[in-house]
Amino acid sequence: MKKKVIIMGAAGRDFHNFNLYYRDNENYDVVAFTATQIPGIDDKKYPAELAGKLYPAGIPIKPESELLALIKDHDIDQVLFAYSDVPYERIMHNASMINAAGADFILMGTKLSCAKTTKPLITVCATRTGCGKSQTTREVVRVLKAMGKKVVSIRHPMPYGDLVAQKVQRYAELSDLVKHKCTIEEMEEYEPHIAMGSIIYAGVDYEAIVREAEKEADVIVWDGGNNDTPFYTSDKELKILVADPHRAGHEMSYYPGETNLHLADVVVINKIDSADPEGIQIVRDNIREQNPKAIVVDAASPLTVDNPELIRGKKVLVVEDGPTLTHGEMTYGAGIVAAEKFGAEDLVDPRPWAVGEIAETFAKYPDIGVLLPAMGYGDQQIKDLETTINNTECDLVVIGTPIDLRRIINIKHPAVQVGYELQEIGKPTLKELIKDFLK
Repeated sequence: MKKKVIIMGAAGRDFHNFNLYYRDNENYDVVAFTATQIPGIDDKKYPAELAGKLYPAGIPIKPESELLALIKDHDIDQVLFAYSDVPYERIMHNASMINAAGADFILMGTKLSCAKTTKPLITVCATRTGCGKSQTTREVVRVLKAMGKKVVSIRHPMPYGDLVAQKVQRYAELSDLVKHKCTIEEMEEYEPHIAMGSIIYAGVDYEAIVREAEKEADVIVWDGGNNDTPFYTSDKELKILVADPHRAGHEMSYYPGETNLHLADVVVINKIDSADPEGIQIVRDNIREQNPKAIVVDAASPLTVDNPELIRGKKVLVVEDGPTLTHGEMTYGAGIVAAEKFGAEDLVDPRPWAVGEIAETFAKYPDIGVLLPAMGYGDQQIKDLETTINNTECDLVVIGTPIDLRRIINIKHPAVQVGYELQEIGKPTLKELIKDFLK
């Protein structure tokens, strides 16, 4: 008899694991996906066009809150946990609840969840959301392009719209962001690659994506999301992990960040210019204990601000990268650091002015702090973000997101944009390690 399966996810790893292992596997019947973290993806369907011949009606996507009822109603045999950046305690609460309901609790390993590419592969992953993967990936791409290599990056999935239309997406021009109806979260990841003249792919079907990318690449770069493990493997691969000493110890207590630590060839300890020495040492000790063969690269992410003089003495509203603050659990980001560095008089709490889905975000994540997460998973959320910013009584908006929000929404207040790039400190450097890898 077929095993009945539910896949717990957040519109990323869940779809990938299904496509790669379950889609055409007649030993299993995937009854449903459950969804969390991302607004608006539950109560939809994984479409028949992507689900394959075994699922002509597609597969329902249900809220995670309905999981126990689904297990009971469908006599489920196995529940696969397939999303990232989750504390170990929560993982085991889920496992205990699911086991008590009678089903097996499954975590899929890299053997079954990685598609193989024919090209040399460099993966950039992290121990938590917000460690600095994006600027590390950009530095890897710059190094490869300077070596004359044709580089194609593939980004961890963020498919929150029409899944069929998003099956394989290629971004090379800013107009592609409009073409593919990107959310703010997607723009934040894709636009910096486009700005540096690089090509980036994303979508839903990652085996189909890599086959297209291979046609125009000498080297594939995996640009990871959250602290998820890579979707790809290769006979020639270099695994880079970014760790954050501001959250020292999380590399040993969040799933699957520790998996990445065990896999890593290189660990970049980022933000050492702003972290406490104690936190840096904790991360070093954990690397040495868990993966003594990994090469450690020290790095910082220094800030730049257009018109920093505007910050001094002002009451500022700081807008930060959304996922870093929500499931990344950071209480500050580049915007807060810039505001303090350049002499803001006060940070304005946006919560009294928050509306709609932004107010709901604050209710769901009450520990966010005195700043505004740039949530923009859909048109209504983007509109609510714009209204919240413009309603807030402040002198200046400090934009700490990877893209300039002024291009997306109409901000009525004066505003400055914060930028950051990876800066390696001492030896070895990523350039040296990548050259050795490609010899």
